[in-house]
Amino acid sequence: MILLLAGTAEARNLAGYMKDAGIDCIASLAGATRTPIDLGVPTRVGGFGGADGFTAFLEAEHITAVIDATHPFADKITARTADICKARGLPYLRFERAQWISRTGDAWHRADTYADLERLIPKGARVFVATGRQSLAHYDTLQDRHLMCRVIDTPTAPFPYANGEWIVGRPPFSEADERKTFEALKPDWLVVKNAGGAGGKTKLAAARALGIQVAMMTRPDAPDGIERREQICDALEWAEQF
Repeated sequence: MILLLAGTAEARNLAGYMKDAGIDCIASLAGATRTPIDLGVPTRVGGFGGADGFTAFLEAEHITAVIDATHPFADKITARTADICKARGLPYLRFERAQWISRTGDAWHRADTYADLERLIPKGARVFVATGRQSLAHYDTLQDRHLMCRVIDTPTAPFPYANGEWIVGRPPFSEADERKTFEALKPDWLVVKNAGGAGGKTKLAAARALGIQVAMMTRPDAPDGIERREQICDALEWAEQF
């Protein structure tokens, strides 16, 4: 039985291919979204309860290998999972999409940390935040900019800063959708994590077309010495071994 740590489009696609190939798989979702898309395979939702809970789950479900297809910025989950699998001698694969690369017409500015945003983004700017609600705690130094944070589910709590607002929307978004959103909200800057993938790329195309500046958060480094795949066919081939 393979454990697939999911939550990305790549994980959803891989789950479908594994099901079609007859590979026993159980998926796990963190539960951050209220109504997640059905993965088509047995799926558990919610945290494991730390390292001990995760180890207990591996034993109880007789997991023979783990594929970590969580978000490229879920570095804490990846590091913990890789360490536990290594300690148990359990095969582990990190499956993540390739990073985005800028092209002619892009106005990207590298941001290695959230602290870089204060330096990059001028005061008074209108900022479209596409890094998720959990990241907002890092934006306290930007309270003299107008922040617009896009979320999937309608928040029950007010926006954490006086100078901002929630923007509710459920992906996927086409380039036309993103252009319409940006034309209505008129952001000067877009803050985005370099997560890669076709789905999120549409907002970058819209920003390019409209001349919006982009603060591109660099991807955290993966743990040393782990197996990695970027193509679904390669990840499926790896899974077929177990």
